[in-house]
Amino acid sequence: MLPDFGNPAEWLPWAFASLMGFSILVYVVLDGFDLGVGILFPLADDAEKDRMIGSIGPFWDANETWLVLAVGLLLVAFPQAHGMILSTLYLPVFVMLIGLILRGVAFEFRAKAHAKHKALWNNLFFTGSTLTALSQGFMLGLYIMGLEQSWATYAFAAVTAVFLTVGYSFIGACWLIHKTEGGLQQKSVRWARESLWGVILGIGAVSLATPLVSTRIFDRWLEFPQVLYLAPIPVISGLCVLWLWRMVRDMPYPDDARSWKPFAVATGLFALAYVGLAYSFYPYVVPEQLTIYEAAAAPESLMIILVGACFVVPVIAGYSILAYTIFRGKATELRYY
Repeated sequence: MLPDFGNPAEWLPWAFASLMGFSILVYVVLDGFDLGVGILFPLADDAEKDRMIGSIGPFWDANETWLVLAVGLLLVAFPQAHGMILSTLYLPVFVMLIGLILRGVAFEFRAKAHAKHKALWNNLFFTGSTLTALSQGFMLGLYIMGLEQSWATYAFAAVTAVFLTVGYSFIGACWLIHKTEGGLQQKSVRWARESLWGVILGIGAVSLATPLVSTRIFDRWLEFPQVLYLAPIPVISGLCVLWLWRMVRDMPYPDDARSWKPFAVATGLFALAYVGLAYSFYPYVVPEQLTIYEAAAAPESLMIILVGACFVVPVIAGYSILAYTIFRGKATELRYY
């Protein structure tokens, strides 16, 4: 249901919700793969770890910018929702920030540390990546449960945390398939094959749980004729899973010309899952409690913020595109000298 575009009080909240949703999706895909590379760190030898760091070195800082953008939009455009969500998720947000700090520090220090200290920074990079992924999965699980706090919702959030972490490791492995070669690429294919189950179970668990949280969501997905209109989402998702399984079963290809395909299809699968969630919860920004129209700032404020966003978002997007264009191709060892 689209808003009345002649009424700023309707289309501005919708526009900011769409922009915030887009920022979160981009973050999940882009920072998801570099978190996944960190999660896979213990499975590689020292030389492979350097190459893995090289594969994300030019991008990881820019990837996290999308998270800052999404949280910033939530704060300025939906201040009431910002307070409700972050007050409930205070502890996992704190854990996520600790994880991000550990990752950033370890990333820089491991390249400059003496050999005897390098293992410590490698372990901290893995720890920071894992803490970040687990906390994000826990927040996602509680959000799906409507921010309700009980043993049942905590259990579901814990399961979601594990599956999202495995999902990040999967998309990280797909990224390494594209950016590396030789023995590390072969290992990445095996990692992708072994972690694909987490993606399947995670998407399945969220897809089954979401309609059970609310009769409104249940009706939106399963009433006629909506069920016909929405059928392509699970059908295409299933086809993506089968395609991914076939690719990681048969790779690496001799000419390595199609090494980008697993990452591209994994991105499409993540996007489809995200679109399904967005459709389920719209127009609520706090599930079943607060809509985007109730939580939005005054239209006059949103209009001013929109002017700033029209400058900021293209700059962030342009910088990201430029970085991925300049540093395309296979990764080399990251060096600071």
